[in-house]
Amino acid sequence: MRDLLLGYGWFAMYYVLIVNTIYFTIICCSYANVFKTVKRAAYSRYQSLAGSQFVPPVSILVPAFNEELTIIENVRSLLALNYPTYEVIVINDGSHDKTLQVMIDEFGLKRQSKVAIKEVVHSTPIKGVYHNPAYPNLYVIDKNNGGKADSLNAGINLSHYPMISSIDADSLLEKDALIRIAQVYMENPEETVAIGGNIRIANGCTIEDGIVKKVRLPDKVLPMFQTLEYMKAFLGGRIGWSSINGLIIVSGAFGVFRKDYVVKVGGYREGYPGEDMNIIIKLHRYMLDQKQPYRIAFCPDAVCWTQAPDTLRILGSQRKRWGRGNLKNMLENRDMIFNPRYKVMGLLTMPYNVIFETLNPYFKISGLLALIGYSLMDMTNTSIVLVFMAINLLFGYLLSVASILLEELAFRRYPRMRDVGKMLWYSFLMFFGYRQVGALWRLLGHVEFLRNNNTWGVMTRQSWKVETTKSQTT
Repeated sequence: MRDLLLGYGWFAMYYVLIVNTIYFTIICCSYANVFKTVKRAAYSRYQSLAGSQFVPPVSILVPAFNEELTIIENVRSLLALNYPTYEVIVINDGSHDKTLQVMIDEFGLKRQSKVAIKEVVHSTPIKGVYHNPAYPNLYVIDKNNGGKADSLNAGINLSHYPMISSIDADSLLEKDALIRIAQVYMENPEETVAIGGNIRIANGCTIEDGIVKKVRLPDKVLPMFQTLEYMKAFLGGRIGWSSINGLIIVSGAFGVFRKDYVVKVGGYREGYPGEDMNIIIKLHRYMLDQKQPYRIAFCPDAVCWTQAPDTLRILGSQRKRWGRGNLKNMLENRDMIFNPRYKVMGLLTMPYNVIFETLNPYFKISGLLALIGYSLMDMTNTSIVLVFMAINLLFGYLLSVASILLEELAFRRYPRMRDVGKMLWYSFLMFFGYRQVGALWRLLGHVEFLRNNNTWGVMTRQSWKVETTKSQTT
């Protein structure tokens, strides 16, 4: 047992060293490329594209299940976008609440007797399509519950334009978000098959008529932790991964795709969470199998605001769902791992995801048990354990600080010094309980996967008006 624990100790040290080295490499790539984005935004004329006939028209797909509290603000924000030609297709996925009725009442929608729907990907049969000529670019599909992926497929079948965009119903797009992504697409339209937007947490912000009027950090602890997680993932991670064409996911909250390629890979995979990762892996696989040049890009200045769970129950349900989706995607695409045929995806992105994301909770929990074993068997003294933990904490904290610095240098959405201090403080607090519970949630997600649990899990919404009231009273 002592030899086993000693061997695991050496493994743990090398694991921590390698993972932190990769993290730092990726964030350095993010720093190298984010300033190109800032310079492009400063000197480009993306605003003039809002009236250009050369901008590709986009069909915005909004899956909605029990979203009566958020759907109106979401649609209002979408109808107010600075974009020349687009349509908004809301897919009511068998909601049990008044999602469909509030849409009908708010926009005066009528059920259409004749609608041209071309089934290019499989989806559950729809019950009806609603429309009002007074809102010519707004459609609502009503269908039986089939899940988010099935809803997106139904939206694709109704869509009229060559580009599609997936938006969560609890999210709000900034007015120039879509045109900024269009600018990235138009830089290389022949090769660009997907572009992800930047997701930010709206908890604590002032929301009026579907628009974020005042940006503030969340007041509650859990949304604050998630704000920092998203900042590290999107700014510190996805900018770097996209620079080497190694993005493994475009967030389901906001992404833009070429419809023809989404159709070629069979649309969204139904039946389990993780559809946003699955569609990107399928696109990588298809393009590499066909030996076609391509890129999957990330646009950090195209911002989508979303609600973050503010209770442990809902957050845990979300993270377990993410864990299930990640594990299933890795198992189903295991033939890509370390396969040189799939280039960056096969040799770097997929192995990284398996070793440092999928298996990470096992290493964290087993590492904690090993430390207990060292103490019980008197294999080391307390000072050595504390030094090892302090070094690990320092590396992790420096990565978080690097993400905050990247935010402040490039975007400055939180310009007050008190906000910077708050982010630094909460980045430190995250290491004491929150990260450990997060690892446990992902592990429990793997258990649910083994039990064939493919449900979406518990998720409740709050009205955007709640956030407005909170912000105005602080």
